[in-house]
Amino acid sequence: MFPLQHFACSSSACPGERQKAPLDHSSEMFLSDSGFEPGGKRNFLQLTDKDGEQPQSATADSSGLDDSSQERFIGPLPRDGTAGCSGDYSSPSYSYSSILNKSETGYVGLVNQAMTCYLNSLLQTLFMTPEFRNALYNWEFEESEEDPVTSIPYQLQRLFVLLQTSKKRAIETTDVTRSFGWDSSEAWQQHDVQELCRVMFDALEQKWKQTEQADLINQLYQGKLKDYVRCLECGYESWRIDTYLDIPLVIRPFGASQAYGSVEEALQAFIQPETLDGPNQYFCERCKKKCDARKGLRFLHFPYLLTLQLKRFDFDYTTMHRIKLNDRMTFPDELDMSPFIDVEDEKSPQTESCTDSGAENEGSCHSDQMSNDFSTDDCVDEGICLDSTSSTERVLKPKSLLTFELFSVMVHSGSAAGGHYYACIKSFSDGQWYSFNDQHVSKITQDDIRKTYGGSSGSRGYYSSAFASSTNAYMLIYRLKDPSRNAKYLAAEDFPEHIKSLVQKEKESEEQEKRQREIERNTCKIKLFCMHPVKMMMESKLEVHKDKTLREATEMAFKLMELEGVVSLDCCRLVKYDEFHEYLERSYEGEEDTPMGLLLGGVKSSYMFDLLLETRRPEQVFQPYKPGEVMVKVHVVDLKSETIASPISVRAYLNQTITEFKQLIAQATGLSAETMRVVLERCYNDLRLLYVPNKTLKAEGFFRSNKVFVESSESTDHQVAFTDSLLWKLLDRHGNTIRLLVLLPEQSPGTLANRTLCQKVGGDSDVPFDGSKGNRKSVEAILEESTEKLKNLSLQQQQQQQQQQQGSSTSDSQKSSDTSDFEHIESPTQEADSNSSLCVAADNRELENRIRAGGSSGASSDPENHFACEERSDSEVNNDRSTSSVDSDILSSSHSSDTLCNADSGPIQLANGLDSHSITSSRRSKAHEGKKETWDTAEEDSGTDSEYDDNGKSKAEAQYLYFRTEPCSQDDSTWDAQKCLVVHVDKRITLAAFKQNLEPYVGVTSTQFKVFRVYANNQEFESVRLNETLSSFSDDNKITIRLGRALKKGEYRVKVYQLLVNETEPCKFLVDTVFAKGMTVRQSKEELLPQLKEHCKLDLSIDRVRLRKKTWKNPGTVFLDYHVYEEDISISSNWEVFLEVLNEPEKMKSMSQLAVLTRRWSPATMKLGPFQEVILESSSVEELKEKLSEISDIPLENLEFAKGRGTFPCDISVLEIHQDLDWNPKVSTLNVWPLYICDDGAVVFYRNSTEEPMELSEDERNELMKKESSRLLKTGHRVSYSPRKEKALKIYLDGGPAKDPGQD
Repeated sequence: MFPLQHFACSSSACPGERQKAPLDHSSEMFLSDSGFEPGGKRNFLQLTDKDGEQPQSATADSSGLDDSSQERFIGPLPRDGTAGCSGDYSSPSYSYSSILNKSETGYVGLVNQAMTCYLNSLLQTLFMTPEFRNALYNWEFEESEEDPVTSIPYQLQRLFVLLQTSKKRAIETTDVTRSFGWDSSEAWQQHDVQELCRVMFDALEQKWKQTEQADLINQLYQGKLKDYVRCLECGYESWRIDTYLDIPLVIRPFGASQAYGSVEEALQAFIQPETLDGPNQYFCERCKKKCDARKGLRFLHFPYLLTLQLKRFDFDYTTMHRIKLNDRMTFPDELDMSPFIDVEDEKSPQTESCTDSGAENEGSCHSDQMSNDFSTDDCVDEGICLDSTSSTERVLKPKSLLTFELFSVMVHSGSAAGGHYYACIKSFSDGQWYSFNDQHVSKITQDDIRKTYGGSSGSRGYYSSAFASSTNAYMLIYRLKDPSRNAKYLAAEDFPEHIKSLVQKEKESEEQEKRQREIERNTCKIKLFCMHPVKMMMESKLEVHKDKTLREATEMAFKLMELEGVVSLDCCRLVKYDEFHEYLERSYEGEEDTPMGLLLGGVKSSYMFDLLLETRRPEQVFQPYKPGEVMVKVHVVDLKSETIASPISVRAYLNQTITEFKQLIAQATGLSAETMRVVLERCYNDLRLLYVPNKTLKAEGFFRSNKVFVESSESTDHQVAFTDSLLWKLLDRHGNTIRLLVLLPEQSPGTLANRTLCQKVGGDSDVPFDGSKGNRKSVEAILEESTEKLKNLSLQQQQQQQQQQQGSSTSDSQKSSDTSDFEHIESPTQEADSNSSLCVAADNRELENRIRAGGSSGASSDPENHFACEERSDSEVNNDRSTSSVDSDILSSSHSSDTLCNADSGPIQLANGLDSHSITSSRRSKAHEGKKETWDTAEEDSGTDSEYDDNGKSKAEAQYLYFRTEPCSQDDSTWDAQKCLVVHVDKRITLAAFKQNLEPYVGVTSTQFKVFRVYANNQEFESVRLNETLSSFSDDNKITIRLGRALKKGEYRVKVYQLLVNETEPCKFLVDTVFAKGMTVRQSKEELLPQLKEHCKLDLSIDRVRLRKKTWKNPGTVFLDYHVYEEDISISSNWEVFLEVLNEPEKMKSMSQLAVLTRRWSPATMKLGPFQEVILESSSVEELKEKLSEISDIPLENLEFAKGRGTFPCDISVLEIHQDLDWNPKVSTLNVWPLYICDDGAVVFYRNSTEEPMELSEDERNELMKKESSRLLKTGHRVSYSPRKEKALKIYLDGGPAKDPGQD
């Protein structure tokens, strides 16, 4: 037992918000007497002070510990992207307030937006600089003159005020970066802190023009130095004065093996002059000759705030990479700059001012030269100005005036590729050093400062920095020690009035933010649903305070769902709801005054349930929903009309028996429980007949939300096995029927008759259909005329189906002989009535709910009864260029309906695959039983499945699947309702059967139209695999029908492009055609040429054209006339070929020959000649040169060639071709590196090696460059390679960067 002191106890037994009770502080009370619950239950303790406030945990901020006990940390802290340091999350008793509370150091951190540590380090340094902070406070913002959002000084002023007065642990810098004109992407850019310092100071100078602070940066940070060259013979010196804001100190001299050991050593090297002698002699104006000279820098004036940059980033010329030098470099706490000041007489008689010295830039080592103009009243500067006083006065100046004290060390941890910045800053108030590491502020010591020297224990050799610590000082800032000028931080009571107003404004804003944060912490946010009487199901988010009652929350939800004026508030209630399972978990009767926090289980980031705003009609009464109930959606099935009604919701208990459940359904539906059959759909395509009376719902697989079908009739259907019953077939159809929107092709009344809506097979097919104007039958008319034929066919087909089922499955149970809902629709080729001109292929309104299922066809078909017009007609070839040419091989991975692996060529026997003894039947597994999946072959992949088997019998005849059509309404589709058809079809139907059923509506036979599936963004892909089902289609998928001959077995659709080697666009689409397996190239040309004449107006001779392989835009192998497709030439779906028109008869006669495209380059004229084809008998380089010499008259010994690069036509700038290509490679054959010319179509450039390039002036070269750039951009070839450059750091004074419209 432990005595209690200052604690409050809360128990986990309460289901809602924990009830907190203060404990008696008597040390004699034991835990068991204070409300603590034994037995392994969780008890919660909250530690508070006497005022009820939560004290800050010591583990939340290590800086709160004494220096003697805390473990100091210097260096980058692990960041998690939040406002708090990593210590906030290490404690199991984590408190949200630990992030928000101010550090015990008294200083406020800055939030790292992403990679803005460099910015945070500089801002904290400027804030801890009294002179800069006080000057910034003295500046007053005029809101009438500038937008506060884009004012950099104002946002810095706000930030400094918050850093000084805020109670937060860390504050954001987004307002400051927004004033820079940066967007969120800038937060992810790493930059150099010294670069930021220069850019920010420049921006402040621009913003402070015409104000008292106009010269603030120069007064505080600017120094002056002399860049001089002195003749060693006569003493003449030329010089100029430069200004600087920081002094860059070299860590390791170029080429040296050792680094400088200290800042003093590096400063001495900075001003060390170099001697110009030998070839580097200086031309002396006085001596009038080249003389030895001394060149160097002298400091004339040190600024009040001295900034030293340690140049740790260098370039390694061995590896050609940027590197970071981690060598050790010490720096003193106090720096005496008197040894580095110029003590010579500046205005000696031998010295003249020379502003155009040829050597004046040789020794300029300073990183950023400011303006060369400087004020004449240098004595007013905050720093030490020495060139306005006499040499005697300078010598007598006390040494203390040149002593600087260190107060800021900006540290970089990482490599040249990236890292992290933080700042070590000494407060001038108490002399204490602090580490400002983004959000985290902590005390540090001089030992921690010494750790930033860098380096390692050991030698200072060349490779020492590679093994040194990567955390070291990068920028040092010193302040001049001068008690008369050293300022103190401005106290709050001494703030100017405008700063006091700003403090009050920020305080109010912070308090408002705190209140809002407190409200957020006590607000329950939960998903809200509502079945709106007008707008149907609506979804929103309900945000309600935890202390609001259920009645108040209901009123809020009522307004949120816009139910005012639709239903009254009394007709609404909130219930617990599971949207995923569509399950009403419970209602809250009698709890209208209960707080929402208690009902919802407290304030949580997310809930495992939702809320539903339930509505009722005034005469209705809300049904109570008790925990533990399950929801059941009951669908009533009517066998006579073969319809399935909309669901009725019934609530039941899992421990109820099937008999009790039937009684419950009988009360809700009015059906008889004695004859009731209940079928549970456990999951998709899984039906279970509930026939065991004493079995519970839980044992049958009921869950939160369930779906059942019930039927109660006196029919004999319940006497047969479930899988043979009409009920199963009706549910099977219901589960597999999908609704498709079919767009029919354009058909005008004048052309419909010529298409022959339905041709009679075996009759006079030349007799035209009565196609007078306006005689086109509508969809409704076709449906009506098909009625009688379907009725006459129905009985005969039912009998045939039953006979086949009995003959093929003797082990199956006896099937019903008097009822069947499977009907076979004959194709137009089987139409018996020769007097009828309309094909019957669809159901009608009277039979729209009849179903058709698969089975063996009993109807015989004449082998000669093929569809008419099987031969290819030019007018029937689809030449629609808008159709996507995506290859079926590619589609096989994404469009399963069009590219699934083909099954065996035989039909799917659905009826024979059913197990009548099984009470539970999975439709998916039964539908595919006996179906063998195979790998795609080249033929299968091309989609060349035939609609006919080897006997000419239609495969669709073997299917008995449901197909019903209805006209499309305007609400169904965005398409024109006159051209759109709504099809309800069993998705197990094959594409072939689906097309046959569409014949009456398209007006042509199924071989004369194509089916395109419409995907997102109206992309269309042709469905070509006729033996595959529509299983991948879903409700309201769109299908487009296009006229054109469909493919037969062994046929491939081919796109033909014309190859124009000397045109700007060498690839031109001509026509879509069909090639067949076993066809020769000459035969394909014979069929192709008439199409080209009709569609493209190209009258070509068969001996003056060639076909060749097309790989994207590259011409390839030339196809010879005797080559056979699939035997000599591999062919695939959506194949593409080039057609090339020849100026002379074909010279390619053998596959051993090689056709090369050559082009002459003339350096003297800077022009490329036209392409010329060269036919080679072998791969010999000598033969290629001989052929090129013949066509160009270039002597063989002077001929040079090079292979073109990239895709055809291998364009290259005429300014680059002469030197960029690999001319005259040292090889003897073409099929080896670096040529690799192994196939027809390679591009070869050639030239005369004795021809000199044209001499171009600069203007001519620039003009030619523009022309070449324009030409190459038009042809899609890149002009030159430009590597991505590092993004420069910029501060935009006009609010943001200008957007480049051409920028990617």
